[in-house]
Amino acid sequence: MALNIQIAVDCADPHGLADWWAETLDWAVEPQDEDFVRSMIEQGFATDAETKQHQGKLVWRAGAAIRPREDLGVTPPARRLLFQTAPEGKTVKNRVHWDVNLAGADKDAVRAALETRGATFLWTANQGPHSWHTMADPEGNEFCIS
Repeated sequence: MALNIQIAVDCADPHGLADWWAETLDWAVEPQDEDFVRSMIEQGFATDAETKQHQGKLVWRAGAAIRPREDLGVTPPARRLLFQTAPEGKTVKNRVHWDVNLAGADKDAVRAALETRGATFLWTANQGPHSWHTMADPEGNEFCIS
């Protein structure tokens, strides 16, 4: 039996980070249903304070998710990254990170492009003939590109 997976990422700005990672991975931000959000407020299950406007749309303040474009219509999604608010900032090295396979793209060019978009280069490492760059996204979450 194959299982689906969601990875949750604690962050300060889930919508901004979801946008950043969607562009980085060429994935898509999951659309949120504005009518549903409004109905939850009207029925008393949520408050206006739990929502915000993001790119002209009413969304839940506490989270945003991304997934591969081809998986947008799949329920439940097989692969999903959920960005959710956390009260504290990142203070130590991640115990989990993800590796981004660049499918043959030049990792130095990708590194430069990511830095232009707000990523931070941390270090380069190698194992035998394989090398990678370890980076941090705009909120300091570590990832590798190779």
